[in-house]
Amino acid sequence: MKKILVLLLGILFLGINLNCSSVPEKNHALQREWMLVSFGNFSKDLMVKNKARINLNSKIEDGKIRGGAFMGCNKMFFTAQFKNNGRIKISGLGSTMMACQDMKLEAAFGRSFERITKYSVEGHFLTLSDDKGMVMKFVASDWD
Repeated sequence: MKKILVLLLGILFLGINLNCSSVPEKNHALQREWMLVSFGNFSKDLMVKNKARINLNSKIEDGKIRGGAFMGCNKMFFTAQFKNNGRIKISGLGSTMMACQDMKLEAAFGRSFERITKYSVEGHFLTLSDDKGMVMKFVASDWD
């Protein structure tokens, strides 16, 4: 009876250790939802009204995050690969195809987003930029 109990406890302990160690760590500074607060000539009021945001909450697989974006009309999706040197590669940008009254912000975002090449996280702010000086600034949605 003691051998069975020891065996069961050993299996239970091993299972707990394997489950705990297999959970990938999350990059809390980056993997969150970000609200767009500055982009081109668009007003912050428009961005707030449209609930403009990107979502980087999904897990990192092979160094890439499958992200989502919303600029007021269509749901957008993309893959982002963040590198340690402040470089980023955005690929696979796509979206749903609904027509809405004012899609200027969404259209401009879609044209600019895949050209992003640099990123920085400073406190609760994420800044994305391209090599030609275009800048998008976001604030973490969970920041008060």
